[in-house]
Amino acid sequence: MYTDPISDFLTRIRNAYAAGLDTMSVPGSRIKLSIAKVLEREGFIAGVKETTVGPKKSFSVTLKYDGKIPAVRSIDRISTPGRRVYAKYTELRPVLSGQGIAILSTSAGLMTNKEARRRKLGGEVLCEVT
Repeated sequence: MYTDPISDFLTRIRNAYAAGLDTMSVPGSRIKLSIAKVLEREGFIAGVKETTVGPKKSFSVTLKYDGKIPAVRSIDRISTPGRRVYAKYTELRPVLSGQGIAILSTSAGLMTNKEARRRKLGGEVLCEVT
């Protein structure tokens, strides 16, 4: 049993891209679904579709490639259960000179570092994607 579902989700994405898969299935949770929707909105994955098998909810993620090159070069967990990382909106810096994003959990929901800075919101830095 894993103790960090967000790290598990990010590792599944990393492994699916490394294996060259088109789609992957993930056990459902609101936070993972929100992260997937942010990644879809920012163009790192092609789509997210919720599915229900019996009482268990899950969702499938359609991965995005440019030819054979994955859209995600790296996806790293920043804040962990043992070490939470918080940032004020003034402390949010561009990821990879603006080519990547950081996903934050704010009082207004999950959003990218660019959106949080524009809305002047700080929060927990969940991960960085390039």
